[in-house]
Amino acid sequence: MDVGGSDGGSSIKKWNVIYPVYLNSKKTVAEGRRIAAAKACADPTCSEILDSCTYLKIPCKIEQDKAYPRDFFQRGRVRVQLQNEDGSPVNPAIRTKKQLMIQIAELVPKHQGRTKKQESSASSSAAPTSKSKGGKKKK
Repeated sequence: MDVGGSDGGSSIKKWNVIYPVYLNSKKTVAEGRRIAAAKACADPTCSEILDSCTYLKIPCKIEQDKAYPRDFFQRGRVRVQLQNEDGSPVNPAIRTKKQLMIQIAELVPKHQGRTKKQESSASSSAAPTSKSKGGKKKK
């Protein structure tokens, strides 16, 4: 899915790459997270990142067939264009890749697909559940 940018396919290789694991609060820095865990979000998807970039008016393209090198089963990545051909930023408010990742991580929890999932799970889990631990330990 190509959003924004009327550039040819050759210049897309110069765009920055964002893997969902970069923004995943459940991953460690060693596993690939690139921003602070407090600012990161839980399990972002490529489509949520793409929608966030579209909202921020950043040209982007999703690549579903690509995998994250450290975890090959983590499929998909998003290419984003932060700078125009002349080196000027596409969005003056977002100049670096790290600023973009922080902005995306703030937008992903507010994503419409995510809020619908939370509403449906909240209504289905309305029944009270109580867990009681046994008083005796096994010897």
